[in-house]
Amino acid sequence: MANHELGAVFGNCKSFYGKARVETTSWGKVLISYTTRVAEIIDGKAVVYGTHSKTTLRHIREFLLQNGFAAEGKAQIERDYMTGEAQSL
Repeated sequence: MANHELGAVFGNCKSFYGKARVETTSWGKVLISYTTRVAEIIDGKAVVYGTHSKTTLRHIREFLLQNGFAAEGKAQIERDYMTGEAQSL
């Protein structure tokens, strides 16, 4: 399993200062924001487990965009990528 810091490519910040990490496994990619698993890409499908804070939403948006997914804003991300369990939280 490879682990690296999520870089800031699409946003207007220079860095996420180590607060967002991506783990690459044999089955996909996992986004860790602070210490919480917030999104995954498995077999080419993105799943978001909750947008949480504004900062975590920025991490999720960046992660999705870097992996070729649409990430227009919170409403679109929640509609298109959130699981039913996460939406009910």
